[in-house]
Amino acid sequence: TGGLLMPKRETFILSVDVGTTSIRCHVYDKSASIRGSCSTKVSLLYPQPGYVEIDPEDLWKGFVTVVKGAVQDSGLQMCQMESLGISTQRATFITWDRNTGKPFHNFITWQDLRAAELVRSWNRSCAMKTVHGVMKMLHFLTRQKRFLAASLVVFTTQHVSLRLVWALNNIPQAVEDSSCYFGTIDTWLLYKLTKVVLVHRMLSVLIVCVLCDHQMCWSGFLCSLLSIPLSILPSVQNTSHKFGTCDPSIFGVPIPVMSVMADQQAAMFGECCFDIGDVKITIGTGTFMDINTGNKPHTSVAGLYPLVGWKIGADVVYLAEGNAAGTGAAIKWAQDLELFSDVKETEAIATSVEDSDGVYFVPSFSGLQAPLNDPKACASFMGLKPSTTKRHLVRAILESIAFRNKQLFEVMLRETRIPITKIRADGGVCTNNFIMQLTADLLGRKIERPSHFDMSCLGAAFVAGLGTGYWRNQEELKKLLTTDQHFLPRRSKADWDKGGPYRGVLQSWERALQRSMHWYSQL
Repeated sequence: TGGLLMPKRETFILSVDVGTTSIRCHVYDKSASIRGSCSTKVSLLYPQPGYVEIDPEDLWKGFVTVVKGAVQDSGLQMCQMESLGISTQRATFITWDRNTGKPFHNFITWQDLRAAELVRSWNRSCAMKTVHGVMKMLHFLTRQKRFLAASLVVFTTQHVSLRLVWALNNIPQAVEDSSCYFGTIDTWLLYKLTKVVLVHRMLSVLIVCVLCDHQMCWSGFLCSLLSIPLSILPSVQNTSHKFGTCDPSIFGVPIPVMSVMADQQAAMFGECCFDIGDVKITIGTGTFMDINTGNKPHTSVAGLYPLVGWKIGADVVYLAEGNAAGTGAAIKWAQDLELFSDVKETEAIATSVEDSDGVYFVPSFSGLQAPLNDPKACASFMGLKPSTTKRHLVRAILESIAFRNKQLFEVMLRETRIPITKIRADGGVCTNNFIMQLTADLLGRKIERPSHFDMSCLGAAFVAGLGTGYWRNQEELKKLLTTDQHFLPRRSKADWDKGGPYRGVLQSWERALQRSMHWYSQL
């Protein structure tokens, strides 16, 4: 070579999103453009009514497959992958033998209902009534909002806590032998990737609702109350950016794992919602609205969840989240009823009529979340009449999604009292311009829609790239974002509040919500 230095080979960032229905991997370059992709389906198992599981080995094989497939699709070499980022679905967990690595059972997913009876009995228990009573008294004495919020907390089947209790009750030998490890999908994947038994860190800080004031530590009181041994829980005090290095036998080279995030937090980071007051709306299978609350967790009494958004080094950023379940499910249900054949048709169908002809849809196939918080509400159409057509029904369904967005936004404004700086939207349903424009109108705010929607993958890639210096800082990341469309409100918010065209419609829709609430408790 005559002493000439060989040019440095270009490097890239790998990112994987493990969702409920699919696993996707992208290879990103310096401009955050996708150079290669691969995806595979997640097979959900239904061994008994109400049980929803994932085979851990199938998940692991799918993970490895999409990583290798994305690199192959890019035409690059695995040795050019500078780091790996991972985003995963939340509240899906597993327990395994710490000595052999063998799982004690399949992943128990966030949709699983096996702990429903435990949830009912705990919510009615003397222990919960005592906790609520003590918290109410503390609130009365101190007037601190966090005690009021604690007095309203109840368990649900989506919380990991009681599903974990169910699992421990069914594998007592593991607990007795002190050989049981517990973790969500992110912890399990890190364990499998690094092949190090001691690597057992709690990464998403969403595993069990037993964190003490979201201060990155476990609540010994609540763990003992639920009979959850602290010895099986991962450490939450990891302050390093690097979570480990993939064993070379898996991908042929030792790729550093530089970020592991939960899906909505990763999407928030992918949307570059780094500043206090930034809002992200993901409209997909469900709707998730998150606001950046800075370095302090928000205490809610209306059903918003305080979340750890991301932890980079010693810095922790918190979010407040409201969600509406069943957004995509309502559209899929309407399609199965043959109200339309292609989802892309819904926008044209909705705009083909001036209004819904007095028809209102309540999107509560899984109950109503914040701010109503009624798991026993039923989904329903109200206001049906002989003049109602399929077009009116479709419009009513799409309107209900925008109406729920408005509800979540208003409770977020009222509770956090944080000035909104920007709103960005992602998720498959946000491709519907009718829903996006109506949401912008009802919120009285501009909404930005990105050019591509796989924000969970992008967010995990951004954090991984920051960890290696691939990208310098968050300001550089903001410059990489591209916007597909801005949705501007067609009237001022004041006009809508005073009596815009949807004021009466919203009031009627809210009456429909009230009539659908507590339905199943009446049966």
